[in-house]
Amino acid sequence: MFLRNESFSEYIRFYKVVTVIIAINLFFYIWTDIFTFLGGAEIRMLGIGNNFFISLGEWWRLVTPIFLHGGLAHVAFNSFALFLFGPALERMLGGLRFLLIYLGTGILANIVYLFLGNPMTYHLGASGAVFGLFGVYIYMVLVRKDLISNVNAQMITVIIIVGVIMTFINPGINIIAHIFGLISGALLAPLFLSRVRYEDQFVTRNIHDPDDIGFDPDRWRKKARFKKRIWYYIAGTALLMIAFFFVIDTLFFR
Repeated sequence: MFLRNESFSEYIRFYKVVTVIIAINLFFYIWTDIFTFLGGAEIRMLGIGNNFFISLGEWWRLVTPIFLHGGLAHVAFNSFALFLFGPALERMLGGLRFLLIYLGTGILANIVYLFLGNPMTYHLGASGAVFGLFGVYIYMVLVRKDLISNVNAQMITVIIIVGVIMTFINPGINIIAHIFGLISGALLAPLFLSRVRYEDQFVTRNIHDPDDIGFDPDRWRKKARFKKRIWYYIAGTALLMIAFFFVIDTLFFR
């Protein structure tokens, strides 16, 4: 469930939404932390979370911080956690519902921080959304035990406990976003998992009989087309987000 043994191309093909989210995280990290002189610094300040600015009507700051990170370790941890624990949920839920619960828990965590957090503190990162996924797993471990094996349940439980402990130990962590991301994931899980069966986590895989010998003369062309489509998805999503920031900057700051 959590051990990844796919090739790079198989991973991209099976888990398109997870792949695109990770690519967006890395894209904006490179732009806002490395290529700051190419407008990255402005994009960072325009998208970073801040309760004072949100209260003034800059509502997009409830969403955009999910895709911005404060350094290499920050983006690496969140992207790696998504890389490991996102695929099983994307298989179970499907791409759209997975995206909804990922963004939904991240936004809910930021909304709670809007009411409980320091109004002048800046915050950013996908940790609220990642902990939202952990919340879904908590619900599975406690209630929908038919969706997760005992071994995987023990593994994810230990990881979540360690993650919560580290939330309170490490300085500079948005404790409210982590905890309420976790809670929102557990609360939303019944809605998203109500019709999910254990078999649903395998539906995106093409399982073939190992004794079945087949040959597709067009396989290399299909692989090339697939890789091209994936890069189109990533580039298109990045361009849409850049356009979004440009529109916001034009409407509100010029």
